[in-house]
Amino acid sequence: MATDGSSSAVIDKDGLDDLITALADRGRTVVGPTVRDGAIVLAEISGGAELPYGWGVELEAGTYRLRAREDGAAFAHSAGPQSWKTFLHPPRVREWSADRGADGDLVVTEDDTVPPSYAFLGVRPCDLRAIAIQDRVLTGGRYTDPAYRGRRERAFLVAVECTDPGATCFCVSMGSGPAAGPGYDLALTEVVDAGGHRFLVRAGSEEGESVLAGLPRRPTDAATRAAARERVEGAADRMGRSMPPVDLRALMRETLTAARWDDVAARCLTCGNCTMVCPTCFCTTAEDVTDLTGDHAERWRRWESCFDLDFSHLPTGPVRESPRSRYRQWATHKLGTWYDQFGSSGCVGCGRCIVWCPVGIDITEEAHALHRERESQSPPAGEDPS
Repeated sequence: MATDGSSSAVIDKDGLDDLITALADRGRTVVGPTVRDGAIVLAEISGGAELPYGWGVELEAGTYRLRAREDGAAFAHSAGPQSWKTFLHPPRVREWSADRGADGDLVVTEDDTVPPSYAFLGVRPCDLRAIAIQDRVLTGGRYTDPAYRGRRERAFLVAVECTDPGATCFCVSMGSGPAAGPGYDLALTEVVDAGGHRFLVRAGSEEGESVLAGLPRRPTDAATRAAARERVEGAADRMGRSMPPVDLRALMRETLTAARWDDVAARCLTCGNCTMVCPTCFCTTAEDVTDLTGDHAERWRRWESCFDLDFSHLPTGPVRESPRSRYRQWATHKLGTWYDQFGSSGCVGCGRCIVWCPVGIDITEEAHALHRERESQSPPAGEDPS
């Protein structure tokens, strides 16, 4: 059977239980969305009943709230506070430990913990793109991250196409949704209508084909296929945000001295929330710890943010001392110079940085403002700029 997504079937709502069981039987730790602490979060799940059936979200700049849905859909919610980066590129990883024996000799032991074999259920198209971007950053160059590679190679991805975007979503602008792109093992499209609650399932890998073949399923019917397509296409027309339709790389390069950076700097708390929730931010630092005796030490790698003063600290002080320079560094890297390093944008349009900014700074609003400022300073068409 084909593994390009052309192989498809339909499973009923109860089929998600069978899918979770099938993945667990293959030795995988299944992680999916579930309701906890007033949010839809990613956590280990053991059955379909733990999915957020009947829950959606209300999103705005600096605002996140759960809301009840009447249709009972499981995946009709936008991105939550976590991304799959939490599992593939964890916030803290021990790299090695050292012990001093009675003779004073040091024994250094590299951490060789076998990474878990995850199955991610409910990967949004924007997050599917984010995983592909992190693959390129952490495994695609001359130097690879073995910890990330170990987790990524053992991960099984079940994508879920977006049918109900939030007010802060702009994946269409970034070309990352709402339809699932390449990289999934299985892709689901949820349909709830007079024909029942069901999922169109497509396989995108050999293992995906194998898992699908073991599920209770029925052939794809024209009504389900049309309903799935209609919902995804409709989601593309209901994006809550958009980027200006310009070359963002050029926009960032040509507005480095724009006055708008002062405006955003006056609001930015440099808390780093945007980098923590971003599914593609990857920066880390090293942290060494010892016990009270000094005979045992460990080195841990932990997430770092370009908003921290220590991030660019040199003997003479931080390179980017002002909030203006630190926000500009983050935005211009994400939308511009990421292309120079990795050949794509570092933004996938998930909107998390907008939702989880405590003062509601909106990266799309800033891009539009920079575009307007650049346009206002450009000479009229046909006029000699000199």
